[in-house]
Amino acid sequence: MNCASCICLLGLALALGACAPTRGDKMREAERTVRAEQTKEKLLERGKLFARVGDYTRASQYLTAALDAGAKPDDVLPVLMRVYVVSGRYRTAIQLGEEELTKYPEKHALRFLVGTLYAAVGRSDMAREHLERVLVARPKHAGAHYAMGVLLRDGENDPVGADQHFREYLKLEPTGAHAEEARGSLLKEVP
Repeated sequence: MNCASCICLLGLALALGACAPTRGDKMREAERTVRAEQTKEKLLERGKLFARVGDYTRASQYLTAALDAGAKPDDVLPVLMRVYVVSGRYRTAIQLGEEELTKYPEKHALRFLVGTLYAAVGRSDMAREHLERVLVARPKHAGAHYAMGVLLRDGENDPVGADQHFREYLKLEPTGAHAEEARGSLLKEVP
């Protein structure tokens, strides 16, 4: 090989090297890819996917990241709270619900859920407070009447108060999911 050929090969190698991405170019491309994969929409979808397959740890991580990335709480919280409930993390679900209720106290469906979760962890005082607030705002909320009836019957030993709520539940949903239990809990005579 002569000198002219060596110079030509060296020039070709340098030209090809100039076209190859540098380490900095590769890093910038990797950062763009990561950012594109970390959008609130993709994080939310991944969280939902992990929830559907029962990986509640990853689901909660992705759903929390979606909130941090700016996803709407109305889109994320129902799924995230369901993940916490099915994985037995009631207190975490309560805390998340309470934080949202501080900002939006008129979210009665959320308040109902928080009330029933308080009942599940044995905090009948807090359960009653939330359920009463739901019933003041939504007097025809059959589920809240049923939950209040159970709370009064089982948690507060108030069969008369429970009877009133079970009767209201049966007026609103005579064939509802809890109708049989509500009927069975009615007083035959006032003690």
